[in-house]
Amino acid sequence: MPDAVHVASGKVREIYALDDERLLLVASDRISTFDVVLPTPIPDKGRVLTGLSSFWFARTNHIVPNHLLEIRPDGRTLVCRRLEMLPIECVVRGYLAGSGWRDYLETWTVCGHRLPEGLRESERLPAPIFTPATKATEGHDENIDEGQAAALCGHERYREAKDASLELYRFASARAQERGIILADTKFELGVAPDGALTLGDEALTPDSSRFWPVDGYEPGAAQASFDKQFVRDWCEETGWDKKPPGPELPDDVVAGTRARYVEAFERLTGISFDRYLDDPQVVLG
Repeated sequence: MPDAVHVASGKVREIYALDDERLLLVASDRISTFDVVLPTPIPDKGRVLTGLSSFWFARTNHIVPNHLLEIRPDGRTLVCRRLEMLPIECVVRGYLAGSGWRDYLETWTVCGHRLPEGLRESERLPAPIFTPATKATEGHDENIDEGQAAALCGHERYREAKDASLELYRFASARAQERGIILADTKFELGVAPDGALTLGDEALTPDSSRFWPVDGYEPGAAQASFDKQFVRDWCEETGWDKKPPGPELPDDVVAGTRARYVEAFERLTGISFDRYLDDPQVVLG
């Protein structure tokens, strides 16, 4: 990219600086499980993440502004505003799953939220809850309570981020439900623009940042079928891998099955065929 300077690499994205105000975010086809990037890419995964994020960015500006300036013709590259990111992950949970379920089993609480006793795994919560987490430079993010998060962000900015995250979740959850998908939980990255406005950044409401379940077949009391990378996690668990680098090569059927889940999530949520997106990425902005 002759017009950009590489500044950082993430597990999935490469980040380039265009100038003092703009970044390029390029979503690769890499996939990670248990914080290890696997050697086998998932074809078009980066395009799914980019297209879905752009779709949601275009439809949530009324809730909170976002960093999107342009989606490039390759379907995997975004031109974005630079932000000063908040030092927390903004997680919203509408259902009891993942680390929230594990915490609940021990204490009947999730990140300081006292929940009714006797809830089942994957059960819908009485109301969505905001459960912030630290941003770990290595290993897993760690759940923290609201007091700790407010101390990291400042109380007023924390309140603003919490309110925006809950409203984003409610909006997207309703849309997903209409399309036959349950948005069980999701993670947002929020930052501050140069003008001081709270702004949504990174990616939003994708299979990498969210837990999507099909409405058909949903039954609380166990883990659910999902449109995220749980398919790959399950396969990795079955191999006996010790979850340390290097990760195992994925067989062709796992690669194909994972791609199909990502593409189905894109098509269900957007109502747009993935082939149409590949022909014209701008279609997700309409």
